[in-house]
Amino acid sequence: MLEPAYQVDVVVVGAGVAGLSAAHRLTGAGVTTAVLEAAPEVGGRMSTESVDGFRLDRAGAPLITATPVLRTAPGLEPLALRQFAPGVLLHRDGRTHRAGAPAPVGGARGALHVARALASAPRGPATAPGRTGTPLGGAWDQARLNAALARIAATPVDRLLARPEQAAADALAARGVPARTVEGFLRPLLAALLCDPGLATSSRAADLALRAFAGGRFAVPAGGAEALPGLLARALPPGTVRTGVRVTSVSTTSVTTAEHGVLRCRAVLLATDARAAAELLPGLRVPDFHPVTVVHHTTDDPAPALATGTSLVLDADRGGPVAHTAVLSEVDPGRAPAGRALISSTVLGTPPGDVDSAVRTQLARLYGTPTHRWETLAVHHTPDAVPAMRPAYDPHRPVRLMAGLYVCGDHRDTGTLQGALHSATRAAAAVLTDLGAATPMHLADPPASMPRAA
Repeated sequence: MLEPAYQVDVVVVGAGVAGLSAAHRLTGAGVTTAVLEAAPEVGGRMSTESVDGFRLDRAGAPLITATPVLRTAPGLEPLALRQFAPGVLLHRDGRTHRAGAPAPVGGARGALHVARALASAPRGPATAPGRTGTPLGGAWDQARLNAALARIAATPVDRLLARPEQAAADALAARGVPARTVEGFLRPLLAALLCDPGLATSSRAADLALRAFAGGRFAVPAGGAEALPGLLARALPPGTVRTGVRVTSVSTTSVTTAEHGVLRCRAVLLATDARAAAELLPGLRVPDFHPVTVVHHTTDDPAPALATGTSLVLDADRGGPVAHTAVLSEVDPGRAPAGRALISSTVLGTPPGDVDSAVRTQLARLYGTPTHRWETLAVHHTPDAVPAMRPAYDPHRPVRLMAGLYVCGDHRDTGTLQGALHSATRAAAAVLTDLGAATPMHLADPPASMPRAA
């Protein structure tokens, strides 16, 4: 028998969220698709490890409920999110304070009303940061901050993207934001959102991250990060996703695999991480990355949960390697066995040599309880966790390399979950156009993507 000219229309290399989302859009347009994944499971960096009844995420970035793609991406309709308490808990000078929660009077107008009401109140002499009972300096500063967050939540994305671009730290200084507000709130918050404690990220990306935070709440997928790519994979036609298949070379009309030889197709979409994509396509740009380490502990002591509840805790003192931490079993009880607390902490940058010891010391201060008897469940280090987004940053790198060869992922858009999914939408639209397939309306290029929690 004569072999067919091709076996599928499109081969997607990589079963992370970008590849799976692109496959959804392609199969939804009637294009036969095969997704090849070298690992035994789908998900890429959004994976979850099971250890003695605990569900341990390898990546430490919570999501933001206001991220539009979580409501609109095909296949994610059943996604269940477990939300943190509003705002964040800031630890400064031995005290913990809530910040960033919604203003007591609804909306931007209400927040501005609070600010104006406080304008006539005596502000008193300036004091050192953290000595006023709050890391932000006082009631006046908190009201100004709430008003600013309310305004940015109501600002159209296009207006934010039209602002002059510079490093986030420089932009905050140029806008006259008080240093105590930057160090006491914005730096630790943006570090959690962008995985960049140095605030070298583009000010536009930082503004979009703050807009998402101001309009929503931190959250995690119920049962672990893997729930999100798992939903995408299960909603594809049976047999679409094939794990344990390592691709060794690609062309515009075929891929070669180590296990199954050549698979012929009409187009190839690379949806791997940037380094793996560059190995298959020498010359493809590889960005710098922010490394992330996640340390998981457990204890049967209820003290951590009683101290912080379902809040995300940020260390405004920067008194150790941990950028943010939470009792995740309080946020999502399904992540730990009954009677046990799961404390997950995120370290940004290069971790210290004895990272577990340094993390325990810092957590004892943040949670106000001894940690020497806590059990370490896992330490997950990802050197290429989040693509850096330094100015001048192009959030729409080309996804069409040539007819028949395409690439998508967070390294082609913003270094976020939304960026990965947005790049998948752009790549799928380019594939369909080149194949002459009708492009459904939902594949039209959406507005600029907004960063998530890092």
